[in-house]
Amino acid sequence: MRTAPQHQVTASGSHLAITPSILYFGTPVVLLTTENPDGTFNLAPISSAWALGQVVVLGLSREGWTGANLAERPELVISLPEPGQWAAVERLGGLTGRPPETGPGNRAARYEPDKFSATGFRAQPSQRVRPPRVAECPIQLEARAVRVAPDAAGEFLIVEARVAKVHADERLVVPGTQHIDPAAWSPLIYNFRHYFGLGPEIGHSGISETPREGRRILDPGPDDIGGQVLTGRRAPFFVPARKP
Repeated sequence: MRTAPQHQVTASGSHLAITPSILYFGTPVVLLTTENPDGTFNLAPISSAWALGQVVVLGLSREGWTGANLAERPELVISLPEPGQWAAVERLGGLTGRPPETGPGNRAARYEPDKFSATGFRAQPSQRVRPPRVAECPIQLEARAVRVAPDAAGEFLIVEARVAKVHADERLVVPGTQHIDPAAWSPLIYNFRHYFGLGPEIGHSGISETPREGRRILDPGPDDIGGQVLTGRRAPFFVPARKP
């Protein structure tokens, strides 16, 4: 029996030309810890983050306090929350660490010098950098920004951060390996300003280093892209965010 991928849409040939206000197709939420000028630490959520090897590329607001911190003090921690932490992430998004006297920043955000306490997250000491990790996040990346520059449109900052140390909850690690078990880990996904977790696994790439037994390899049908299909172990998770 062929198992169809979730959210499969049959192409109708009737595409619409649209102009979305955002292009958040669905990326992991990460929490960035940076050092303030006075030696305290700022915590901020972002939804534009992706990795190439040991480098994580981050997209930041040019008016944000995080970008200002990284331009002067390049050490940071990238902590990845899980879906059940979406409400704390949403609370964090309404706060700014930029003192009012330093500039307008995000006018819609409330100034909060201690974001950890305000959102219920706990600071956990890092090993390679000064900013702390977020203790509740299952995956934490200590890193250093090696490049901070405006994007092509001049509206945002693009940060390239080289990871120095990775911390993972032991429950996520394949025993006896250095690998994250993808069936055990679900990132918090920001999808067009709504929060999601991962749905059931539908397959894996041919270069996966964490294959598991019990998979059936299916030939792609006329409506399939192809790949390896299996029954997933995780229920989908969805929580609507505030209206944009």
